[in-house]
Amino acid sequence: MAEGKIIERANKDGSTSYQVVVPYKDSNTGKWKYLWRTTRGKRQAQTLRAKLLNEVSKDNYNKPSKITLEKYLHEWQSGLSGPVGERTCELYEYMSRVHIVPTLGKHPLTQLRATQIQALYSAKLNSGLSPRTVQLIHVTLHKALKAAVKTGLITANPCDNVTQAKPEKKDVRIFQKAEINRFLEEAKKTPYYALFHCYLFTGVRRSELLALRWIDLDLYGMTMSINRQMKFVKRVVSYKTPKTKSGRRMIDLSPESCQVLRKHREYQERIRKESSLPPVQDIDLVFCRFDNSPYLPDGVTHSWTKLVKRCGYDVTLHGARHSHASLLLKAGVSPKVIQERLGHASISTTLNLYAHVVPGMQKAAALAFEDAVNNKNSQVDSLEFH
Repeated sequence: MAEGKIIERANKDGSTSYQVVVPYKDSNTGKWKYLWRTTRGKRQAQTLRAKLLNEVSKDNYNKPSKITLEKYLHEWQSGLSGPVGERTCELYEYMSRVHIVPTLGKHPLTQLRATQIQALYSAKLNSGLSPRTVQLIHVTLHKALKAAVKTGLITANPCDNVTQAKPEKKDVRIFQKAEINRFLEEAKKTPYYALFHCYLFTGVRRSELLALRWIDLDLYGMTMSINRQMKFVKRVVSYKTPKTKSGRRMIDLSPESCQVLRKHREYQERIRKESSLPPVQDIDLVFCRFDNSPYLPDGVTHSWTKLVKRCGYDVTLHGARHSHASLLLKAGVSPKVIQERLGHASISTTLNLYAHVVPGMQKAAALAFEDAVNNKNSQVDSLEFH
């Protein structure tokens, strides 16, 4: 029986079927159990027995579970709260509930096939869903099934054999110098002028600015300390430290930025006094409503979009961060400095994001070198090349 056996059985309709019986040792209990499978042909039964014997010979083998994909996804998501961020958990839950479960949720986890997953992606694309959203569906399902492989619920990840949707990479629209000045003039008519000015002049993230406190600013030393981010999950605002060491950083402010922020605090003080509210404290938010309640991220983005359209531009809020970095690169600022200002974990991230600026910089570098070589008083004459 160690090699399993095949039992021939006569059916009521006169046909013949074959039962395959393979013993295995349960890794949880240490007891011997049996796998029973039925097939029609003898040759198919022999092939099935060989396949089952191969599976049970692996370490830590567990009998395939009858759990459905829907139930598994629910259990998987409930165990993500520790190692995965809240926004990521929210994304996985949404992709599962809206896109994966309605189509594949009732399928047994162990019987899920690559062809079924590929059909799901194709149907979503044909329905008009963007390739980027379909890619996020794939990321969610692939990560979930990878965990199922790791825990022994399935032997292989069917997502590995699926062709992913590849979204087209769109060029990010950025501000030109003159456009920034015009935009900020229009922004003065809104409550968000200081926020948008600071966003453009520092390049920090939206979540970082919305978590900024007055204690994090040194307007005499002209510095800003980035040490936390706003999180807005399930309509609840919270604050947490950046995930990476590079996210926690000190950046320098321009004199104009310091002046704008001083006037912004004076405005807050005046409004609170007129409203009979306590004066501004150092632990209060820099950018908030007059009663110190926080701005919500989506509200800020919506106000930005309205203002940009009023000016006749097409620059997203995140495009302002790209504008900051691109203008600095064109001005000859070191990519390393830009990386530190933006809080990128690696300088390769910075260079990959702003590769569109490099061609112009390459030409400028070639011309600069030529000028240096042709200038007899240049320090290049004293250099030794090896």
